[in-house]
Amino acid sequence: MASGGAPVSGALLCALLWAVAAAAADDGPGGSPLPGTFGRVYRGTVNINAERVYAFAYSSEPGQVDAVRVYVNSSSENLQYPVLFVVRQQKGVLSWQVPLIFRGLYQRTYNYQEVSRTLCPSEPTPEMGPSDQIIFVDVASMAPFNIGYELLVTRLKNFQLETNKAFNFTASPSQPQYFLYKFPQDVDSVIIKVVSDAVYPCSVVSVQDIVCPVYDLDHNVEFNGVYQSMTKQAAITVQRKDFPGEQFFVVFVIKPEDYACGGSVPSSIHGNVNRTWNLQRTKNLQVTIVPSIKKSVYVQAMFFSFLSFLSFYLGSVVVAFVHYIRVRRKASAGRLSPEDGSGIMASSHPITASTPEGSSYGAIDESSSSGGHQLSSPERGPPAGSDTDSSVEEESDFDTMPEIESDKNVIRTKVFLYLSDLSRKDRRIVSKKYKIYFWNIITIAVFYALPVIQLVITYQTVVNVTGNQDICYYNFLCAHPLGVLSAFNNILSNVGHMLLGFLFLLIVLRRDILHRRAMEIKDVYTLDYGIPKHFGLFYAMGIALMMEGVLSACYHVCPNYSNFQFDTSFMYMIAGLCMLKLYQTRHPDINASAYSAYASFAVVICLAVLGVVFGKNDMWFWIIFSMIHVLASLALSTQIYYMGRFKIDLGIFRRAAMVLYTDCIQQCSRPMYMDRMVLLIVGNLVNWSFAIFGLLYRPRDFASYILGIFICNLLLYLAFYIIMKLRSSEKLLPIPMFCIMATAVVWAAALYFFFQNLSSWEETPAESREKNRPCILLGFFDDHDVWHFLSAAALFFSFLVLLTLDDDLDVVRRDKIPVF
Repeated sequence: MASGGAPVSGALLCALLWAVAAAAADDGPGGSPLPGTFGRVYRGTVNINAERVYAFAYSSEPGQVDAVRVYVNSSSENLQYPVLFVVRQQKGVLSWQVPLIFRGLYQRTYNYQEVSRTLCPSEPTPEMGPSDQIIFVDVASMAPFNIGYELLVTRLKNFQLETNKAFNFTASPSQPQYFLYKFPQDVDSVIIKVVSDAVYPCSVVSVQDIVCPVYDLDHNVEFNGVYQSMTKQAAITVQRKDFPGEQFFVVFVIKPEDYACGGSVPSSIHGNVNRTWNLQRTKNLQVTIVPSIKKSVYVQAMFFSFLSFLSFYLGSVVVAFVHYIRVRRKASAGRLSPEDGSGIMASSHPITASTPEGSSYGAIDESSSSGGHQLSSPERGPPAGSDTDSSVEEESDFDTMPEIESDKNVIRTKVFLYLSDLSRKDRRIVSKKYKIYFWNIITIAVFYALPVIQLVITYQTVVNVTGNQDICYYNFLCAHPLGVLSAFNNILSNVGHMLLGFLFLLIVLRRDILHRRAMEIKDVYTLDYGIPKHFGLFYAMGIALMMEGVLSACYHVCPNYSNFQFDTSFMYMIAGLCMLKLYQTRHPDINASAYSAYASFAVVICLAVLGVVFGKNDMWFWIIFSMIHVLASLALSTQIYYMGRFKIDLGIFRRAAMVLYTDCIQQCSRPMYMDRMVLLIVGNLVNWSFAIFGLLYRPRDFASYILGIFICNLLLYLAFYIIMKLRSSEKLLPIPMFCIMATAVVWAAALYFFFQNLSSWEETPAESREKNRPCILLGFFDDHDVWHFLSAAALFFSFLVLLTLDDDLDVVRRDKIPVF
């Protein structure tokens, strides 16, 4: 092998080759190389006693990279005696056989008689003169008979790709292609965009360093560099810092089967595993390399993200300042009303003899709806101002007042219930009960987030080490790396959830502090007027919003089938907490405990995981899930209708049958609680419709299906609440009205971008990339990032709706506030 020696001129080298060829017998046995000419087709035969050696010489200009492509063909389909081709270069050897055999799934074989390979180009030399190169092509076979072949060696004219210039070519499994790209001086990052009009055959795009050999066959393309599978579209972002030589190869390989891209194996090959596949799996491709964004765009995007949500902080400060000025002016004018515009009592009325110290939380007088008798006060505890965070009261203490135990069954079965009927328990104990929501969700968040962060770091490390970009389902046309992160924009866009969640906590904390101050002066309006102020659920909602941002960012580090629940778990909890808060507003004494609520959320998350695993094809899962869904809806409806007085145990079916027989068959009477009945009928129809839809169509995105059930129930309950509020002659103040309108507008815009599917881990990575789209905001954020921004704002406004919705009732006695 000619691998060393002093350089010789091109003319001298050619003369030497011709002399050697003239001395050898024409078409004689191998051993003497035949001089070859680029672009000329050579035909011949080989056997065990005769082989051929061809020598091709060429000269490269300084700084120029020349590539040579070898095309071979053999008419023989004999797998026992293939034709062997060995190409010897200055620094390497490349060999293959014809027929070339590819192995597919279940050891299926695919034979190709036409093969063409690009030889690893020689590195450009800094010397001033031209560089002489020589290539030897050996053709041999162990067959005892002659086997014909064809040989064509050409020099590639378009081997180096240019920036912003599309290049079209064709490839097949036995005829892979690769090209060279050099970074321009002012470009630090580029995006390789590859498109094809045909979905199949399945192909692989790889980016490899300038190292020989180049891995350009199906069985070795994954050995080096960064790669991803492709059907109609692929995109890889490449940074200059990852390639010290500031250049790389772009390799295109066509796979022998399509199962890796979501296709199926053709049925015709099952009976003929040795079938020859020559031109049946060719694919036309177009590659374009465009510069990626500059570092200044990263800075602009980060400023935009933080300033956009910090403006919410500024708006909150302005609203708080205006409210403070308004209260001060009223105080100086001596006409401060009990309702101060933020849901906090601020009255100058002193405690009178009719409301002695230690007056019960929610106590009512003779004008109460309880039949003209003043209800006895709960067991007295410490003064109202001593409301601390100490947890000396246990959960078992919440219903220890015997007078409430004796008459709550009577009170809760009244035809017309008022808030005073369901706010009879000691305020301190009930407040501590709801603070358990806050402390429990913090515990859940810590134990949930730590292993999640560890897992996604491992995922990102695997992607960076192996180069397998099929592991993560990014929008590769808008995936901007930063450090070790492959898609920093998808992570940055979640900052809104964390910032607005923290802002909501500050707003709730302000209300809580003002309420505590009012309690310290034992304000009669604080004790007997308005909706009871319990902030534990609000704190839990703020933490849940922040954790949704954290876990969504973790999910988008490497979105895939294995970690989908990170992005949805706290969405279920947010929807559930909102419904619980809405119910707690007028049912403070009978709302669910934190333990049962979070246990229910855990069951929902388990069902979501099982649905993703088994919900695609297993009918039995949908039958079981639909039954659970319908039965849970009926059980919850029963609890709501009977205000928690209908026991759920083994005797529930007998009691339900008796109620149906008595109220519907024996005498068809009007429901005692008509409004509640209307809500529950509509709610059950909606949930049964979801169950039937799931049973019939079995949606593939089970996580979104579950989330849709939660959101529809929340919207239904919120609409019912607002309608009943207006029907009860209550009013909406300007701030909750603004929040409702902002919530509707922002949610509509957010859902539009949510349904712009940019990827899907329910499909193969190649199929998912067909949905990829370019960035739409600042050249940095895609549609899903805009969904993150808008959904964070929408959730924030939704929380404010729940926080301010009943501020108008702060001047209304609780025995005048209806329950619905």
